[in-house]
Amino acid sequence: MIIKVKVIAGAKENNIEKISENEYKIHLKERAEKGKANKKLIELLADYFNCKKTQIEIKQGFTSNIKVIEIY
Repeated sequence: MIIKVKVIAGAKENNIEKISENEYKIHLKERAEKGKANKKLIELLADYFNCKKTQIEIKQGFTSNIKVIEIY
């Protein structure tokens, strides 16, 4: 499954909001520095979709707040 995600780093709490079938808005407490936000994003998505962290890959937008993510 491929999803599009808009990440808001530095939020007050971690939160996943489903916008449409394949689009999500995700608020992260972590700041976007040294990959911390990306790591937390993968952890949250693994919990949300009930899969392993190794089954989630950022395909596009590693340094952007708009990302394309593949979940195996």
